[in-house]
Amino acid sequence: MEKDSRIYVAGHTGMVGSAIVRCLERNGYHNIIKRTHKELDLTDQAECEKFFRQEKPEYVFLAAAKVGGIHANNTYPADFITENLLIECNVIQSAFKNNVKKLMFLGSSCIYPKLCPQPIKEEYLLTGPLEPTNEAYAIAKIAGIKMCQSYNKQYGTRYISVMPANLYGINDRFDENNSHVIPAMIIKFHKAKTEKLPFVELWGTGKPLREFLYVDDMAEACIYLMQHYDGSDPVNIGSGQEISIRELAEIIRDVVGYTGEVVFDATKPDGTPRRILDNSKITAMGWKPKTDIREGIKMEYEYYLNMIQKK
Repeated sequence: MEKDSRIYVAGHTGMVGSAIVRCLERNGYHNIIKRTHKELDLTDQAECEKFFRQEKPEYVFLAAAKVGGIHANNTYPADFITENLLIECNVIQSAFKNNVKKLMFLGSSCIYPKLCPQPIKEEYLLTGPLEPTNEAYAIAKIAGIKMCQSYNKQYGTRYISVMPANLYGINDRFDENNSHVIPAMIIKFHKAKTEKLPFVELWGTGKPLREFLYVDDMAEACIYLMQHYDGSDPVNIGSGQEISIRELAEIIRDVVGYTGEVVFDATKPDGTPRRILDNSKITAMGWKPKTDIREGIKMEYEYYLNMIQKK
């Protein structure tokens, strides 16, 4: 990509897309094309094709997707599989028809089998059953990867796919029912602090190990891969660092400044004991994350405070 290349970031208002825009701007790219969902419905084939004909982007970051927590995925699987398949089909086909030079498809670590070996290598894709609660979303994401590979094989395109670890950071979703683990804990500890509650109760034993990646590090990796990678095989983007849920809770408690007790309800499920991506492929290319998890959580908490002050 050149500094004046026409770059379309699909999904620029979301956590991932907005981080990619921030990173592009920091690195001197100034011809960034953005459209909100109200301005452009990517599930509408005619709208999508018209946009590509008019704007002629040279590079595309496909970060647009219908996303949600476990409850939403489990309750509305038809919506998740349909909307995500439509977005992928329309954007990738329109990119091909309009001679986009390179496209990056943003996948998800949930594409990997529920019980695959750890750390998770890229080649473990499609080697076992998926987690049932988000199977519809995962299948749609797998289809996006396969679309990129199929276009590369048949037409010689340069469409690449990346699989980020659990992301957190600016523009994260703060919703008591649908948040992922870090924003959900921030909400709980902040509420406990402001209401002077004696303890915060969390599900499970606190023993499961998880991997988290600050979203701006992920964005830097995406731009790095756009510049240095042309393979059809997907690439994991992870921090390479594991942390237990209990340790994570202690860090968030400290950052928020809550002084009460943390109680784990061991009668509630823990989920998978361990989940971490093998990031050796991308680190061998010369990329590595920069943000320590404590520093990343500080930045996310500051974002959350600013957000609630504006309400």
